[in-house]
Amino acid sequence: MTKLSLIRHLSNKPENTIYGGPTSPTPKRVTLRTLRSKFTQGRPLSMVTAYDYPSAVHVDNAGIDMLLVGDSVAMVVHGHDTTLPITMDEMLLHCKAVARGARRAFLIGDMPFGSFEESPQQAVASAIRMMKEGQMDAVKIEGGFPSRVEAVEKVVQSGVAVMGHVGLTPQAISVLGGFRPAAQSASEALSVIKQARALQDAGCFAVVLECVPAVVAAAVTRQLSIPTIGIGAGPNCSGQVLVYHDLLGMMQHPHHAKVTPKFCKQYAQVGAVIQAALTEYARDVEGGVFPGEKYSPYKIGKEEVDELRQGLMTEGLMDAANAVEECVNGAEVEVL
Repeated sequence: MTKLSLIRHLSNKPENTIYGGPTSPTPKRVTLRTLRSKFTQGRPLSMVTAYDYPSAVHVDNAGIDMLLVGDSVAMVVHGHDTTLPITMDEMLLHCKAVARGARRAFLIGDMPFGSFEESPQQAVASAIRMMKEGQMDAVKIEGGFPSRVEAVEKVVQSGVAVMGHVGLTPQAISVLGGFRPAAQSASEALSVIKQARALQDAGCFAVVLECVPAVVAAAVTRQLSIPTIGIGAGPNCSGQVLVYHDLLGMMQHPHHAKVTPKFCKQYAQVGAVIQAALTEYARDVEGGVFPGEKYSPYKIGKEEVDELRQGLMTEGLMDAANAVEECVNGAEVEVL
């Protein structure tokens, strides 16, 4: 045995990988310069919120500019009623999975509730974890009031790019009294505009505008010199973001149907297809249709079958020996 073959034999990596490869040449990554160039050319920016390896692959292949690993994973994936329960460690797990799947899109990790509110120093430490452990390109921080702006400024100064978020801020549900549209009055609208401007001045490279009237989003977008990314904010933003599961129509549970945002266009009804496939699978298993001969591809030689049967008899495992004999005689095992 040669040294090379010995190394391969002892490797902890499979010869043919499934999920991690083989891979095509690494595509050109989207960077802040890419986003800035597209923005200055007046071309809309696209962003999708996704949470795992398979969805990241799909988002990447679709040519989406930015992929946000959102704290909405708490609701969409973990089944909570708000975004508050998700922890930094849980977010990092999703970030790392997304980073393995997306090789082109600009990756943004959502800073979860409790990871930056205590102090700017806590915000910096959490943002660094997002970059180092989560393998993100930037972070998103909710809110635009003074303490949040201070945190954003310190994070940017530490060398981490920050996306801001104003309008409806789900992490503030405790003081908001529930998920409701923002900037519904002139005073609220003016506050949103001022907050967005403060976040820009603090160093944000872009700002998410969530659930605000289109006229307010237009005012913010015109006032800022950085991109605005709208979600339920009308057509006048610099770009748009939707949640992967929402835009694909993946969730069929009645509760989810009830809370699906009014602003979300469903580009497919993937959930219905999944439900039908799972129902058919259950029916095939219960009816003995699956796997059948077609999906039982692995063979064993006749001599090996005879040796196995004899070995089982020698060990006194008569039930197993009889099962082998019945299986072969019933042609349920393909013999070479």
